Parts: sequence; C-alpha cells; structure tokens
Amino acid sequence: MLEIKNLCFSATDGAEKIDILKNIDLTVKDGTFLVLTGPNGGGKTTLAKAISGIVQPTGGEILWNGLDITNMSITERAHNGISYGFQQPPRFTGMTVKALLQIAAGGRKLSRLDCCNYLNKVGLCAADYVDREVDTSLSGGEVKRIEIATILARGSGLMIFDEPEAGIDLWSFAKLTETFRELHKESDATIIVISHQERIISLADEICVLSGGKIAQHGNRDDIFPKLMAGDINYGCEYMRKGN
Repeated sequence: MLEIKNLCFSATDGAEKIDILKNIDLTVKDGTFLVLTGPNGGGKTTLAKAISGIVQPTGGEILWNGLDITNMSITERAHNGISYGFQQPPRFTGMTVKALLQIAAGGRKLSRLDCCNYLNKVGLCAADYVDREVDTSLSGGEVKRIEIATILARGSGLMIFDEPEAGIDLWSFAKLTETFRELHKESDATIIVISHQERIISLADEICVLSGGKIAQHGNRDDIFPKLMAGDINYGCEYMRKGN
C-alpha cells in the first residue's frame, strides 16, 4: 500500500518561494489502478517524481508497504519495487533494446522471445527493434514505448507512468491501452498513470484530480469519471483528449 501523508514540495525562484505540492494526503491500496489527472502545472508530475525519489519533498511522509521511503534514493526505491516512466525517456547510445530490457529485469534472465513479448505488448514489431540501439535513430514515440517495455520487464510492485500516450500514434495508443488493461488484470501491481486521455482514465479503479498543488477530487472511477466527461469538475478537464 502507498501512503502519502501531508506531502509538500516547494521551490525557489530568486527570492520567491513557490509551493508546488500543498499538504497532499493520498492512500493507494495494493493492486489499484490510479489515474492522476488535472490541469497542466497542477503538481501531477512533481507528485510522481516525489514518490519515485527523483525530487525530495520539503515536508511530509511517503510510505510504501509500511516502509518509510521519504528519504530513500531512487536506487533504494527501485530495490523496493518502485518503477518510473518519464515523459521524455533517456537514450543510451551503444546499448541495444535487448540489453536494456535485460538490465531492467534486475538479474532475471530474459530470452530473446521474452524481450520480443515485452516489445509486442507496447505495440512494437519486435523483430525490428530488439537488436537496435536506444539512440537518436529512434523517434520519441519509439523510445517511449521501449521504456514502458522496460517497466513491464522489471515487474515492479508500484509502476508509475508519466503521460505514456505522449508521442504515440493512434494504432500504438490502442495497443498501449490494451497493455494497461491486461497488466492490471493479470498482475497485482499498483499502477499510477498520469494522463488526460479519456480511454486511459476509463481504465482506472480510482481517479485523483490535482489542481494548484492540491487534491481537488479523489474517488472511484464510477463517481469521478462521469463528472469529468460532463465537465462538472472545472479543474482543467478541457485538456482531456479522446483517443480513437
């Protein structure tokens, strides 16, 4: 279970202090598929990065399965089963996709077939990618899908995805939504996805709307989703994009 208690994050711009996260309280039960949505600049990515250890909160606590991870490094959190997918994934010149997937598996031996299966799940033709380098020859969408495949290979207990639909074509987006659906069905992982996409939000068990660094709404999909679709929650829902 993920427990976030009174979490705060502030940054400075010259002499000005900017409060980005403001006393966030959030509990996500094991196996829950949670979508974070809301207006741009509302604090979604900062919250995800605080959970994964990329930024250090300035107040509050983060507990994962009862363990206080607030001050742990990214590596320590990874060892405790937390994975994070960036909006703009890094590239690794000289490293093949197969080698990257093998590293992500954390010592678990992956066959070529295993690697191909992970790539197929994110909408890539495995034969065309498994031996390619993760370099500038790949498009942003291709790198994004490869990164998602590494998170699947990692098999973490907590998987965080920051706008996984960004830069992905419609066919691959359809494949991606199916991947999330099957992942949630077949595993007991806790999944947190930052998204404005209606088709991804509709997969969630719970929806959390962040606005102005605070939780504006949090509840089960059946309660929150109709309000988002009807525009009854005026917290940046104009940014939602329908996937076809």
